[in-house]
Amino acid sequence: MRYPILLIAALVFICSCNGGGSGTTTQQQDVPTEVPVATYNVIKVYPHDTSSYTEGLVLLNNVLYESTGNRGKSKLRQLQLETGKAVKDVDLAANYFGEGIAILNNKIYQLTYEEHKVFVYDAATFKKTAEFTWPFEGWGMTHNGKDLIIGTGSSNLYFVNPETFKIISTISVTDNYGPVGNINELEYVNGAIYANVYLTDDILKIDPVTGKVLSKLDMKGLLDKSGMVYNPAKYDNNTGNVLNGIAYDSAKNTLLVTGKFWPALFEIQLN
Repeated sequence: MRYPILLIAALVFICSCNGGGSGTTTQQQDVPTEVPVATYNVIKVYPHDTSSYTEGLVLLNNVLYESTGNRGKSKLRQLQLETGKAVKDVDLAANYFGEGIAILNNKIYQLTYEEHKVFVYDAATFKKTAEFTWPFEGWGMTHNGKDLIIGTGSSNLYFVNPETFKIISTISVTDNYGPVGNINELEYVNGAIYANVYLTDDILKIDPVTGKVLSKLDMKGLLDKSGMVYNPAKYDNNTGNVLNGIAYDSAKNTLLVTGKFWPALFEIQLN
């Protein structure tokens, strides 16, 4: 009986070793893979007002709308795309810090940063028609044709009823490493959410159902492509004057992107 027992012990040992090997292989397979990097081409460069601390950007019927931040300097603006000049300006009260905007059903919705207020304007006249209370910080905002989609600087995006401002549902933006924070300016494009990540050169493409990051655009060095003379030290992650602002041109299927105090606004084509 000694040899069968030894044989069984040997088989157990071999199986244990194989099991350990399988565990190691599984761990290697579980190493997160990088998010695919999308590429783009710059189609055109437009001037951008360097006094605008850009927080929200929307293009509708070839008219550009912008929300700017900083208390005492926050505005809602209608701009000429070709010149960057303001056609209409609404100044926010000095205690408000303007944030993201969205235009839905002929209404402009404008978030505020820490003041928990959302202002609603008639899109044609810029007359304020309503206010809502928002329980979180306000960062970016867009819409999917039905619901407003709002970010708060975390990884969460909230789908909100535009008539009542009640939260309908929430998703968490995640990549293969986990939740992605600092989600900032938003734009809904062809069934996906595009988002700036604050203090980075990244624009993420996000699945609006799962929150999963599908791909990213690395916009590092974008200002250099403007052909403009500028001080690079003014536009880096240390100053906070970073990439922020995404608008979709549905007629051309292109994006307009800019940044805080940037001298240029770029029309880009995704590859």
